Amino acid sequence: MPNQQLFLGIDCGTQGTKAIILDAVSGQVLGQGAASHSLISAANGRREQDTRQWLEAFATATRRALLAARVDGQSILGIGVSGQQHGLVLLDDKGQVLRPAKLWCDTETTPENDRLLAHLGGEKASLERLGVVIAPGYTVSKLLWTKEQHPEVFSRIAHILLPHDYLNHWLTGRSCSEYGDASGTGYFNVRTRQWDVQLLCDIDPSGRLQAALPELIDAHQAVGTILPGIAEHLGINPRAQVSSGGGDNMMGAIGTGNIQPGAITMSLGSSGTVYAYADRPNVAPDAAVATFCSSSGGWLP
Repeated sequence: MPNQQLFLGIDCGTQGTKAIILDAVSGQVLGQGAASHSLISAANGRREQDTRQWLEAFATATRRALLAARVDGQSILGIGVSGQQHGLVLLDDKGQVLRPAKLWCDTETTPENDRLLAHLGGEKASLERLGVVIAPGYTVSKLLWTKEQHPEVFSRIAHILLPHDYLNHWLTGRSCSEYGDASGTGYFNVRTRQWDVQLLCDIDPSGRLQAALPELIDAHQAVGTILPGIAEHLGINPRAQVSSGGGDNMMGAIGTGNIQPGAITMSLGSSGTVYAYADRPNVAPDAAVATFCSSSGGWLP
C-alpha cells in the first residue's frame, strides 16, 4: 500500500530478541516476532551470552515479524535497534567477536569494580568526575577483568562495543555509539557527553582501549545503510537506514513519550528501572540514581 511507511524495530534483551513492523503513517504495529537467547552462567556471578545467538535471533524475529505483518521486507525504510545496556562486546581488527559478551547482570567483576571505584576516590569522587557511581554491572570493570583474566584476548581488542552498538556494526559495518547507551559504560562523562579517555589509559597505558572506542554520534544521526549481504540475509531493503538506536531504557523513554519533564516511566523486565526526563544534568548525590543521558538530547536520571 503506497500510504504506508514501514520500519523495523528490534529489541535485543537478556532473554531474547523481539522485532516489530511499524507503519509510521497510521502508528500501527502490523506484526511482531521473537526468538530467545540462553545465558552462560556460573556460581561466581558470571552472566555471559554468545553473540551469535543475538544475530540468529535478530534474523528469526525479523522474519517472523514480516510474516505476521504480511509485508515485503523490501518496503522497510529504516531499522532501529534497542539493546540491553552495559554489556561488553570485543572485536578484533577483522570485526570478529573475541569472546562471549559479558552482560549487565554479570557480577563476576565486582572485585575489579571495587578497585576502580577506589582508584577514582570513592562514590563521591566518581559522581563528581563521571556523573555516575560505577557499579559492577557497568562496562568499565569488564575491561579490567578481561585484561587480567584473558590477556591474550585483551591484546587483540580493536573495537569495544555495547550490545546495541554491536548489532548496528553488524548491520552497517560502522563502529559508533550514541550518548544514552554510552553513559552506562562507566568511562563516559554524562555532563560533557565525552569519553573519559584518562580512565581507560589508567587501565591500560598502551592506549589500546582508547583506540578501540567507537565514534560518538548524536542520537538523531543515522549510523548508515544496511550492508547488502545482511540485507539479503534478513530479506530487507538494502537502502534501509539504520538509526542510532540506544539502550533499552533510553528507547523505552522515547516509546512512552518520556522526552520532556513531567513523565515517569517504570520498566519491569529482567531488571527494574524508574526514570524521568531532565533537560540538564542534575546529578543526584544518591549513588542509586544514575544520571544517564537520554537518547533524545537530554538526561534520564
